Amino acid sequence: PIFAYAQDFTVLGGSLSLVAGKKISKIMDLAAKNGAPIVGFNDSGGARIQEGVDSLAGYGEVFVRNTNYSGVIPQITVIAGPSAGGAVYSPAITDFIFMVENIGQMYITGPDVVKSVTGEEISHEDLGGASAHTALSGVAHFVFENEKDCINQVKKLLNFIPANNVENPPNKKFQKEIVQVPELRNIIPEKSTQPYDIKNVILSILDDNDFMEIHTNFAKNIVVGFGRINGQSIGIVGNQPAHMAGNLDIDASDKAARFVRFCDAFNIPIITLVDVPGFMPGVNQEHQGIIRHGAKLIYAYAEATVPKLSVILRKAYGGAYIVMNSKELRSDLNLAWPTAEIAVMGPEG
Repeated sequence: PIFAYAQDFTVLGGSLSLVAGKKISKIMDLAAKNGAPIVGFNDSGGARIQEGVDSLAGYGEVFVRNTNYSGVIPQITVIAGPSAGGAVYSPAITDFIFMVENIGQMYITGPDVVKSVTGEEISHEDLGGASAHTALSGVAHFVFENEKDCINQVKKLLNFIPANNVENPPNKKFQKEIVQVPELRNIIPEKSTQPYDIKNVILSILDDNDFMEIHTNFAKNIVVGFGRINGQSIGIVGNQPAHMAGNLDIDASDKAARFVRFCDAFNIPIITLVDVPGFMPGVNQEHQGIIRHGAKLIYAYAEATVPKLSVILRKAYGGAYIVMNSKELRSDLNLAWPTAEIAVMGPEG
């Protein structure tokens, strides 16, 4: 079972009143009490300004529950229409955000306010549409063409994760015999500078080649998502040599750290596929805080108590080797593929 709520844009633009905030809060309390996921369908213009500060109090009641139930029950948001102002903060605290293409929009202030303050002219879609938030900001995790596909994928996600933080993830019966995967020998090139697609490796080791990737279009230099091995639901983290040579940058560190912490909170084992030459160098990366963001990945892996396994496929260099679930961060098992290279730095320095 799950609990759900939906905002109705046909009633005063879906704006949130104090009573509506309390209503959402009540269903969230029931979800937590019963140990069940909660799914919210957001389609709101923000606070109901006719109520003044009272409407903001409604948001506060929702926000505190988003926070208190984080890591306790899965929280999922579907952006099925425009969501502005206070309506975007609750989704940002939830675990996963789904957006419907050309329908869902998220922004703190709309294009008119942006133009009046900064002089910039931009459309609603370009400012806060699905493409902006799944590829640029990383706020949203999934985007689908229509509401039906979106809801079906929410159901699929719920099949990978437990109902709460004291249960184990669903275990699907898998009756096929364990077989060798000889194509793995050809997927990973012997030449360390030759790129390849880590997703081919991931698909080859999962049951039925079924992989639910998260943040597909954001920070493509690292891949995260859910799959199953012998029926057991697992989380996968893998460097992507086909994009930026698999180097870690700010966005990749944030993306992977958040995913690892979710898996740890909900008892989902983690497999890490390592092929990383290092952290992305550059003035912008340094000035925007790559040290601070890279440290999030260290913290996430080091604090995780779920089973953690790493396979070093090729490069594992320097500090990036350490943060990618290394033995020193208390990985339970570390394996090296024959092409593995573990070093302080590459041969070229």
